[in-house]
Amino acid sequence: MARTNPLQFIQQTRAEVSKVVWPTRREVVLTTVMVFIMAALTAVFFGLVDLLIRSGLQAILTVFG
Repeated sequence: MARTNPLQFIQQTRAEVSKVVWPTRREVVLTTVMVFIMAALTAVFFGLVDLLIRSGLQAILTVFG
C-alpha cells in the first residue's frame, strides 16, 4: 500500500472538500420540513395500526375469554 506524507494528505483532502457541493439554506429547510412531515405521518400510521390491532385483540379476547 502506497504511503503519502502528511502534507500531501492535507492537500488531497482540501482538493476533495472543494469538490463538495453544499446544499443551499432553502434546500436544507425544505428537506428538514419534509423529514418532520414524513415522521409525523409515519407516527400517525403506526398509531392507527396499533389501535386496530389492540381493538381486534380485545374483541377476540372478549369473545373467547
